[in-house]
Amino acid sequence: MTKEKVCLFGASGTMGYQAFKELWMRREKYDIVVLLRPSEKNKKLISEYEREAGIEPTPGRGVVQGRAFKVVWGDATEYSDVEETIRGVDWVLDAMAFISPKADYYPEMAKAVNTDGIKNIVRAIESQPDGPERIRLIYTGTVAATGDRLQSIHMGRVGDPLKPSIFDYYAVTKIAGERAVLESDIKHWVSLRMTYIMPMDYGEFVSLRDPIMFHQPIDSFMENITARDAGYGLVQCLNVSDDSDFWRRVYNMGGGPGMRCTAYDYMNKTFQINGLSGVEACTERKWYALRNFHMQFFEDSHILNDYLHHWRDSLDVYWNELQETMPANMRKLALECSDNPGLRRRVEQTTYSIMKDLAENHRNGTVYWYKNRCDMRITAFYKDYETLESIPDWGVDMPQMDPEPEWHRLEHGYDEAKGRLDLDDLQGAAQFRGGECLSKEWLGDMYQTLEWKCAFGHSLIGKPYTVLKAGHWCPECVPPPWNYDEEARRNPFFAQVWYPNHDKDENNFYAEDCVRDIAAADRDRTR
Repeated sequence: MTKEKVCLFGASGTMGYQAFKELWMRREKYDIVVLLRPSEKNKKLISEYEREAGIEPTPGRGVVQGRAFKVVWGDATEYSDVEETIRGVDWVLDAMAFISPKADYYPEMAKAVNTDGIKNIVRAIESQPDGPERIRLIYTGTVAATGDRLQSIHMGRVGDPLKPSIFDYYAVTKIAGERAVLESDIKHWVSLRMTYIMPMDYGEFVSLRDPIMFHQPIDSFMENITARDAGYGLVQCLNVSDDSDFWRRVYNMGGGPGMRCTAYDYMNKTFQINGLSGVEACTERKWYALRNFHMQFFEDSHILNDYLHHWRDSLDVYWNELQETMPANMRKLALECSDNPGLRRRVEQTTYSIMKDLAENHRNGTVYWYKNRCDMRITAFYKDYETLESIPDWGVDMPQMDPEPEWHRLEHGYDEAKGRLDLDDLQGAAQFRGGECLSKEWLGDMYQTLEWKCAFGHSLIGKPYTVLKAGHWCPECVPPPWNYDEEARRNPFFAQVWYPNHDKDENNFYAEDCVRDIAAADRDRTR
């Protein structure tokens, strides 16, 4: 039997490496191709697999291959490297992403990887013989595309408005990447919008420490997924037949009800697994923003699980396994802190100092913004200085964080129960977005390219699925710049996700270069 050939992008990432290990266990069935940057870290990561495949390592860029395994040492931002990777494959699994906070510090690289890289993949697939008909593409999007979804709109579904949070360049670049997939000529594609992927290794978990942790409101709702389940789910797509209704759809990929919690509970646990009392003993409440991050519960994540059956882990399982990967000295200290209140308080004081330094002395820190009068950051994340200053201490007038608060489903601007839509439905959906459908004829094909106009008068082309079912709208209005206060006044569809935590008299505008204020901020910490 002829084996199918699968290529994987992003094999060294948190999700991608788990997917690679899952693929490796199936190499009797699939030939595997990966594209990796020739960094020292990646060379070390893949070396044992190269040995097992009988591959002689190469010191830098180049192509090496052995038994059922091919490695392209290159860069996804180089089209020739992508073309070499995709040549002759049957499947493309894209776990590639340049994520926040690095994406915030290096926006040019975020665009190169998250937008230009995926466009290279689409182009390479479409250039292969019968590529658009033959090659299946699994793209991974992001929950960050929909921005913050606090109560009472904390339960989201595919088709809700896309609203990359202000300054979130990662989300902006991933939205553009997803649109390239949806608007392509590829016949078998899906986009899996990934939630927060929880690393399985304690060292990797700790390495995520960055002041971006303070950007998330404590009353955010999170439906997370373990890296193990995310990687497994990505590879499970290989089991889906070509005639399944799985294809040409966008899905929310979360871990299900067993992976849901509030941001407060999540942060509490991150301190408690180290033997400390919790978030209140180690941080100040004012350090945490009031809005403008992302995360939500998914109303519809079960739909993807019905196809892939990737819901295996729970939060309890995750935290227990994470503790098992703790270094012995850290595990010992955590146990001693749990048993010795005096020691615990001293460690909490040290931890508080570390957290305060992050919040106060890092250009991406919320206290830094306050002290240095970074007006745009304050208006985006807190509304104004007065609102920030009025945040009380822990335990005083805490936000409502019922694990199952009331919520309401957002309107998408057309009758979703209708079996087959017509041109009037498209017109109504466009009007709900403050615009219109310019096309005068439509045959009912959700993947037929049509012409539209947005509330700002921009002309655009897009497939009805992209607009009605996936939540995309005008690419020219997608940030930067961020002009959300004005957009909400013109676009009722978008207003649904803006006014729950913004006043109608706010009138902020964030210019295209506003993200530059924290460019390379991580380097400040290493000098």
